[in-house]
Amino acid sequence: VCYTGTGSATTVTHNLGVAPEFMMVKERNGTNSWYGYAASEGATKGRGWNSSNGFLTISSLWNDTAPTSSVFTVGTAAATNGSGQKFVAYLFASCPGVSKVGSYSGTGATQTISCGFAARFVLIKRTDDVGDWWIWDTARGMTSGTDPRLALNSTNAETNANWVYTDASGFQIVTTDADVNASGGTYIYLAIA
Repeated sequence: VCYTGTGSATTVTHNLGVAPEFMMVKERNGTNSWYGYAASEGATKGRGWNSSNGFLTISSLWNDTAPTSSVFTVGTAAATNGSGQKFVAYLFASCPGVSKVGSYSGTGATQTISCGFAARFVLIKRTDDVGDWWIWDTARGMTSGTDPRLALNSTNAETNANWVYTDASGFQIVTTDADVNASGGTYIYLAIA
């Protein structure tokens, strides 16, 4: 969805057909960072993609209003609704066999996140503490010994660390690293078949 900011709280129409569970918003003609929304974190929180910090309470991003099946709300924050600025928003929701948006708690041990399909793309972000925006995909490899990861909030080259593998029912987390699986940590994810 593309829209022009008003500077005051407003709604933006979308045609996803269901309430978005994950959103990414970027100012197209300015320097503000990407900002993320996750339904599991609620409409009072968000996080810039240029940061590894956890999600913060920033009520001016989404005007403390959860999206619906036809609109999402932006508040007065310049990063999501600067007056006269042009924005693009990418909206995601769970669709059986296609995509899964969700959250999980870290266990500090190998665990499988069930999506109902074998994940070919996975994005994970820790929300309660520091953790990069990590992505994996099967085009680059998501199996033992070959699971290159990229941090979206970094300019670093990809690294191979044996963290996330594809699984017939979703994806498997095989590391105890705090970025994706600290015992008791909270995480959001987007998985695509």
